[in-house]
Amino acid sequence: MAASATSKLLVSDFASSVTHIPLTYVRPILDRPNLSEVETSGDSIPLIDLRDLHGPNRAEIIHQLANACSTYGFFQIKNHGVPETTIDKMLNVAREFFHQPESERMKHYSTDSTKKTRVSTSFNVSEDKILNWRDYLRIHCFPIEDFINEWPSKPVSFKDITAEYATRVRALVLNLLEAISESLGLEKDHISNRLGTHAQHMAFNYYPPCPEPELTYGLPGHKDPTVVTVLLQDQVSGLQVFKDDKWVAVYPIPNTFIVNIGDQMQVISNEKYKSVLHRAVVNTEKERLSIPTFYFPSTDAVIGPAQELINEQDSPAVYKSFPFVEYWDKFWDRSLATASCLDAFKASTT
Repeated sequence: MAASATSKLLVSDFASSVTHIPLTYVRPILDRPNLSEVETSGDSIPLIDLRDLHGPNRAEIIHQLANACSTYGFFQIKNHGVPETTIDKMLNVAREFFHQPESERMKHYSTDSTKKTRVSTSFNVSEDKILNWRDYLRIHCFPIEDFINEWPSKPVSFKDITAEYATRVRALVLNLLEAISESLGLEKDHISNRLGTHAQHMAFNYYPPCPEPELTYGLPGHKDPTVVTVLLQDQVSGLQVFKDDKWVAVYPIPNTFIVNIGDQMQVISNEKYKSVLHRAVVNTEKERLSIPTFYFPSTDAVIGPAQELINEQDSPAVYKSFPFVEYWDKFWDRSLATASCLDAFKASTT
């Protein structure tokens, strides 16, 4: 069984044919999900209604965002302005992509993390010592016209649907960045102005059913390298967030997004808002699909704490300013790890 698995590059092309996962996917005993210890009850992260974000209740929504960002680092949003039809089409065409024949998906396969459009598996397959039970398509999508010709041409509706979805989510992110800037007491365009010309990527994550989910991960615990990440997922649970020294399951709510703070927001906010560990687990019964939109500075941007949030007595700068490209190179030069890349950019304490 394992021998036939190793002849396939993508998990989805052998997952249904094995009763035990190959050894290259098995985590050491102390690095396993311990699924029985995961908190599975109650409301795990705040749910924020954005309906009146541009109305008379804006101040209250800003307050809710400040609380969610400072306390959880994760929150869900509803009435976010992205039509339900757009969301449904995006999930459907993504599933169609992964259900295509192996030969079609492999046209885009690459282990080169610098490629703007690529199919791969695990996280960084050339660096990972233990592989993850995940296949993915990753694309760059801002400005769309710079990248759309590289996107998959099959399914035939993929480009049109993805372009519409990416455009809608970017508009949502720009609204969120304004609101989060205000929640920090900054001018509403402060964060956006720090990001250079901006960059937006998307990942289409496909987690096949796994015969031994207690031995492996879809993605192990990690923090995002982004400013913010906006996650769309289907109705199969798998996301877990580390809160109060335990892993907490986050259950899908139809027509909502999950938003989390990334490392770049941690820097800009001078650690008022922190990037949070999260992971994806798999299950024996159902495939799972998730589509995160990663919002970044452009590679020529310089990231550092907002001067308005620095006070040498009470709130000294936690980080020095750095070219985002330096962080980006460090992030992709390693496998996913719980230790943050940001440690290399801490301000001197001498």
